[in-house]
Amino acid sequence: MNPRVSSVQTTDDYQLILQFTDGKQGVYDCSPLLDFGVFKELRNKQYFKQASLENGTVAWPHEQDICPDTLYLDAIKIDNAVSVNN
Repeated sequence: MNPRVSSVQTTDDYQLILQFTDGKQGVYDCSPLLDFGVFKELRNKQYFKQASLENGTVAWPHEQDICPDTLYLDAIKIDNAVSVNN
């Protein structure tokens, strides 16, 4: 089992800045999801910014979520010393 998400921040360009339970940080780009099914609602930036942690992954109020394994495997890992600005 891959590490789970321990914190999440959103950016204005549909990216998630993630902290994982193994101490690594990563950036996951949600923009490819915005044309598919339930994820179309995430196009609304105010709604996208409502991302929160739920059971070790990222979820939104209307029950959209992304598999935590997908987030960990597909996130571009970043150096923990690097600061990412929204």
